[in-house]
Amino acid sequence: MSRILTAATLGLSLSVVGGLGLAWSFSSFLDRIAAVETPLDGHAEGAVALTGGADRIADAVALVAQGHADRLLITGVNPATTRGEIVKQTPAARSLIDCCIALGYDAANTVGNAAETERWVKANHIRSLIVVTSNYHMPRALAEMGSALPGVELLAYPVVSEHGRQHPWWSDGASARLILWEWIKFNAATLRIGATPPPAPEPVADRGAATAPS
Repeated sequence: MSRILTAATLGLSLSVVGGLGLAWSFSSFLDRIAAVETPLDGHAEGAVALTGGADRIADAVALVAQGHADRLLITGVNPATTRGEIVKQTPAARSLIDCCIALGYDAANTVGNAAETERWVKANHIRSLIVVTSNYHMPRALAEMGSALPGVELLAYPVVSEHGRQHPWWSDGASARLILWEWIKFNAATLRIGATPPPAPEPVADRGAATAPS
């Protein structure tokens, strides 16, 4: 009987510890999510907008127009979307589309966004980058970008949707499911990134070699 009680107590203790660990993890994730948009102070050499959420592209274009970044990559663009359609959807991009905005069509997810951004950053010798994406997506985006771009200064510009400003995530089922799923994907990403060895250094002869801008 004592052995049964000991095993039950151990099982209960492990369950409590596991539950507390999950609660701490989720609480820490929520702390990473900005509740409101705040004006960006400062300047970066580049900005990247990850497609997939309302207002991301418009906010990123505005950052370039306001002088907070010199150029912009929009990553994860639908292959059917043209530069003209970007201008039509975001009129502020009209004066920037030819000189300062690049469209990336290769990325299908956040890992792909980071890889596409890495190529663009290296081609343009960018050392500081504003990351523009939805507030709930920002923790995972920064994790992926940080892994792909060691040594590049990353500045977060989290976009908060109108719905998110008016309705807290716990107030409706769809938002709650979105946050929970993003938390799961964030944890999976951090585990994968932590288990991935760093890339091999480039040969000394290749460093600083000029590459054509994208």
